[in-house]
Amino acid sequence: MKTAPAKGLVLVVEDESSIADLLRLYLSRAGYGVHVERDGARGLAQVQVLRPALIVLDVGLPTLDGIEVCRKLRAQDDWTPVIFVTARDDEVDRVIGLELGADDYVTKPFSPRELVARIGTVLRRSSGGTGSAVLETGSVRLDPASRQVTVNDRNVTLTATEFDLLAALMRRPGMVFTREQLLSTVWGAAAYGGSRTVDVHVAQVRAKLGDESPIRTHRGVGYSAGKP
Repeated sequence: MKTAPAKGLVLVVEDESSIADLLRLYLSRAGYGVHVERDGARGLAQVQVLRPALIVLDVGLPTLDGIEVCRKLRAQDDWTPVIFVTARDDEVDRVIGLELGADDYVTKPFSPRELVARIGTVLRRSSGGTGSAVLETGSVRLDPASRQVTVNDRNVTLTATEFDLLAALMRRPGMVFTREQLLSTVWGAAAYGGSRTVDVHVAQVRAKLGDESPIRTHRGVGYSAGKP
């Protein structure tokens, strides 16, 4: 009888065989199950079949590009964590990916060890472990144990990264965090996405929370959480 991988299944959607094979090797060594698809349409179909813990998704894919795959997943209310991989170091691509609800973004060439570490970080965020005390600011309620956010008792769906960003701010109401502090706290010390990554995620959280968002901008400094 085949045993399930200890750390869950990672779906790798990557059309470059050398990169896909390298990721399969490193992820398997790290204790993950790995399934590889070479094009976007097949990758999208396999999400429904395999229910992976996380998707490593190349942006430049045949039949259906990675951006469109992620767009379709989110439109189906599927919030499986996604890490984008791309050969293009283009801020526009990065911003589009983050706005669609990607949890992280890496540019080729990248270190396989670094990507495995970032996968672990995203999965830890999505599975909890951020403290048990319920946080409330105004009408926004955040429950770290269930990883649920409500606004006036209405459930709001956040990605793992968006959730942890909001939690980091709400744990220290009134404290102003610089973008660098948030990158370190939420994305980890190895994060290299730049301050624009923080700005895009803040914008996404605000859009989902609406007028009740507790996030405040401090121009030239960073962000804090306070009552609206």
